[in-house]
Formats: sequence, structure tokens, C-alpha cells
Amino acid sequence: MTARTREDTPVAIEGDGVELRMADLGGDMTAAFVRFPRGTDMGPALKGLPGDLCQCPHWGYLFKGRLRMRTGDGDRIYEAGQAFYWEPGHAPEALEDCEYLDFSPTKEFGEVIAHVKAQMG
Repeated sequence: MTARTREDTPVAIEGDGVELRMADLGGDMTAAFVRFPRGTDMGPALKGLPGDLCQCPHWGYLFKGRLRMRTGDGDRIYEAGQAFYWEPGHAPEALEDCEYLDFSPTKEFGEVIAHVKAQMG
């Protein structure tokens, strides 16, 4: 069995107030501790993926803030205190400073993160 804290989880992406820490938990799942400052729009970083949207599912909990999730079926707003499931085909935008923890299939999430890093240059 494995347990992680934000502090002992390695930083995968950092810049402009965005912080993504991720760790393989075993069982083909990755935990990600995410911080997005207000105004962060991940849409541009997802360009080039199918539909220009993240194609990885995520299960998690929003600790702080409000986040708009753009999908092919319209937008949905998530708020602090909510557990969530984000199916493939989404792009987040922070309406307020956000902090959340999500769990995702390692392979699919790794592909999205590699794409985002390449977009960041």
C-alpha cells in the first residue's frame, strides 16, 4: 500500500502559479496535487489532443476555489467541497484560485502531461 502527501510528491509542472505534483500510487493509478491560480486556462496547452481536450478520466476532490470544465457537451462549474469525476474530453479553467487532488490512470495521464509539457516549450 502507498500513501503520499503534497510535500513528498514530486513537481511535474510548475510556472505562472500553476503547480502539478504527481506520483504513481501503484495499481496503474496516479495521484495529482494541483494548484491553479485564478484565470488559468488549460485549453491552449491541450491543443493538438483529440478535440483539443484532455482525454484522460479523473476522479478527485476540489479543496479550494471554483473551476469551469469545458466539454464538448457544454460547461460545468465545480466548487470547493465537491468530489468529482471528469470523463475524457474536458479542459479546465480556474474561475478562482483552485486546489484539488485527483486520481487518474497512469498511462493516459502521462500522455496528457507529456503533451502539455511539449506545448509549454
